[in-house]
Amino acid sequence: MPSASTTASMPVVVGAEPSDSFDSSVSAGSSGASAAAAPADTRLSPSSPAFRRMSLALFAAGMAAFALLYSTQALLPAISADLGVSAAQASWTVSAATGALALFVLPLSALSERFGRRTLMTYSLVVAVGVALLVPLAPNVGWLIALRAVQGAALAGLPASAMAYLAEEVRPKALIAAIGLFVAGNSIGGMSGRIVTGWVAQLWGWRAALASVALMALVCAVLFRLLLPRARNFRPGTLNPRVLAKTVGGHLSDPLLRRLYAIGALFMTVFGAVYTVIGYRLVEAPFNLPQGVVGSIFLVYLVGTLSSAGAGRLVARTGRRGALYLAGSTTAAGLLLSLSDSLAGVLAGLVLITAGFFAGHAVASSSVSHTAKSGRAQASALYQSAYYLGSSAGGTLGAMAFHAGGWSATVTLGLLAVAGVAGITLYGTRCARAQRRGSLVVANS
Repeated sequence: MPSASTTASMPVVVGAEPSDSFDSSVSAGSSGASAAAAPADTRLSPSSPAFRRMSLALFAAGMAAFALLYSTQALLPAISADLGVSAAQASWTVSAATGALALFVLPLSALSERFGRRTLMTYSLVVAVGVALLVPLAPNVGWLIALRAVQGAALAGLPASAMAYLAEEVRPKALIAAIGLFVAGNSIGGMSGRIVTGWVAQLWGWRAALASVALMALVCAVLFRLLLPRARNFRPGTLNPRVLAKTVGGHLSDPLLRRLYAIGALFMTVFGAVYTVIGYRLVEAPFNLPQGVVGSIFLVYLVGTLSSAGAGRLVARTGRRGALYLAGSTTAAGLLLSLSDSLAGVLAGLVLITAGFFAGHAVASSSVSHTAKSGRAQASALYQSAYYLGSSAGGTLGAMAFHAGGWSATVTLGLLAVAGVAGITLYGTRCARAQRRGSLVVANS
């Protein structure tokens, strides 16, 4: 597995796998990458103490990132009531953060090629936590949105750098599992942040709720810095804009990577729309739930923790595209079930949506790291950019749909996005089959 850091100062060579598929088994693709890598004994294996420290450190980082990034999402009804703004206006406190992350993730990933993954992740968390301590003091919605945008831009240094760090420091056979644990940290952070803010907001208001999340993220940032092992396989490159542009262009010209980017964006469109709007639905009739109970609804994120951590086993059984089909159909079933006027039906729908989303995200993001043979930080950054643009679009469009046509309109938006995932995956299946038939013709000629 070539070091991703070296690609900032060298031409990039990017190509899909021979079958344009991740299905042929992770181990087969990984063994070829291992031959060109640094000595295998320098990379971490699941049995080593350093691997466990790294997993816990990145779990904490992922937890802090998601808790901060979506800290206002469960509070949107309270923010709307206190500041006198509509659901669509309040949703920008989420969309501004995710949109800024999407815009800054690529340039910050380039900085990680020069200064190191560990260093950039540390600075990202420090700045994001610092801004989080200021967010509760915002005097109006304009300042709140602006501070949230700065926070999102700071967090942009974390996700792509984490993926590149894992690709460089973890043995290939353990890569999907390691990324799954990082994504699991995302789900725990998203869940705990929303639960804490819900109950704190009910007792002391939404500003105190945001302060509590900032303190929780501070603890996670300290743990991250203390636990994360120093990089063994990072080699700094130069910040060359032309080489960076060539690397990015190479990734965008890869049809498999383009499909994975689109899949990540569409999955996150569903997730952003559902979880931005669900609070408004549950505080209204026929549910009329208090803010603390609405925050506790996010306990369903535990399902996402399990589904993302189990993504490696799912791919081993069904293949990458099979796992994506399963994730998409699970998400669609959850959307339809959430139309129920029964609270139990809505909760069951959220469970399925969350399980499908996190499984699909873990499969798509790990496939990006596997497919990109060089420039992995940029490949992951492009995925994260598409992913968070989907979140920003989903949050805003979901709120607009809810304002225009209620929950059914938001569900319709989600189903359209899931149909897009299915269509892209089906197209990839047909391309892979055609490529295999072509390979057989050449082999038999």
